[in-house]
Amino acid sequence: MRSAANLLLAFTSQWHDLESLMPPQVVDGDNVHIDSALDPSKPKYTSVRPTLFRERHGWCPYSERLWLALEHSNVEYDSIRIDNTGPGQKPSYFSGQTPQIRWPEGNTQGESMDLVREVNDRYGGNLYPSSVGDVDDKVNQFRNVFPKKSRPSSRAAFLFGWSGEPLWKSEFESVLSETDALLATTDGPFFCGESFTAADIAWAPFLERYGAQLPCLHKGLNPRDSTKYPFLNNWYTAMETTIPAYACRVQGNPSSWRKVLTMAGYGNAGMPPDVADRMDYLNAEECRPQTEEERLRDQKLWDEYRSTRPYLALTPSAEAGKTLLNNRDAIVKDTLKRSGSLEGKGIPLDEKNLDHTMRALATMLIYGSETDGKYNELKQAYAEATNVDGVYALAAFLDERMCVPRDMGSMSAAAIKCLAAEE
Repeated sequence: MRSAANLLLAFTSQWHDLESLMPPQVVDGDNVHIDSALDPSKPKYTSVRPTLFRERHGWCPYSERLWLALEHSNVEYDSIRIDNTGPGQKPSYFSGQTPQIRWPEGNTQGESMDLVREVNDRYGGNLYPSSVGDVDDKVNQFRNVFPKKSRPSSRAAFLFGWSGEPLWKSEFESVLSETDALLATTDGPFFCGESFTAADIAWAPFLERYGAQLPCLHKGLNPRDSTKYPFLNNWYTAMETTIPAYACRVQGNPSSWRKVLTMAGYGNAGMPPDVADRMDYLNAEECRPQTEEERLRDQKLWDEYRSTRPYLALTPSAEAGKTLLNNRDAIVKDTLKRSGSLEGKGIPLDEKNLDHTMRALATMLIYGSETDGKYNELKQAYAEATNVDGVYALAAFLDERMCVPRDMGSMSAAAIKCLAAEE
């Protein structure tokens, strides 16, 4: 636990100092990235790139399928995020469900796996390799394995019955055992062996959520238990350590998936105490600092992902700082709007000092650590920033407010979480 220090005048870095170190915010031509809940006006569609319509929070697993296919295949695309859950207001120009794609020639198509195949046919990506004959079979197996009588939900898919209570532990165990057995039939960590394919895209969003959410719902239920589910555990590891688009941008983080359990399920009875206790324990586990081996592994993935996306910062942590830099006005406004609940939390609640603290946090994130070695010109500013009043409390607040992958990728979010743990 760090004690709060007085605001140090020694920290004098300005936003433009940080901006000068970052790549241009827009370097991908005229690509459009719109949150339609904030800007409901009809966009001007392009005739050279597809336009992806996906659910705005990153909750929808079917949207994640298509998003992952586009990112993995390195397709340039526009994106429009749609508020497609509950009472959310859709823009007047959009109808139906997410995901959808508007193709450059003007026609619109839906259904996630149909779209994944079309992306592969149009742009490549080797998601249906000719050397692997059972991709479609492994895709279809998903429907046979996952629970058939669960209540539909984009935030908590295949978790709850119509009563609002979680499915029985035995039902989840059956899903995990069948998935593990299916993976055991291959000669590699993925559903079709050594190659990442459309089959992994079909399963990934749902297994990702299960990995974070099932341990909260039933004691002793862990999809990543290498003793009970060794092949499934290997699949999780392969996805997170060898697929850059997934690990760096599309994957949500466990704490975000646990948060949605407070929004979905359980009727109006609130979160049961035993589930809340397990969530607190798992959140604490997630704050463990990275080992040097893990940092180097993640940086290698980031370098590969960034190689075709030069608008990204040089490290995942710096990308988190860049996100704060680019969205600082909105973040300050959101924080001050909640000033009543933040009294006594250690966060400056006047605009001037809050902006100062935001700059300090962005500086710390962009610098990262000495072992990163990417932004050494910030070394002195980093040392000064660590003593700025409220910087760790602000990190804790942003960690709680973040929705991953809506706001940033899981690697970048982890950098904020690690600073929050020092609060």
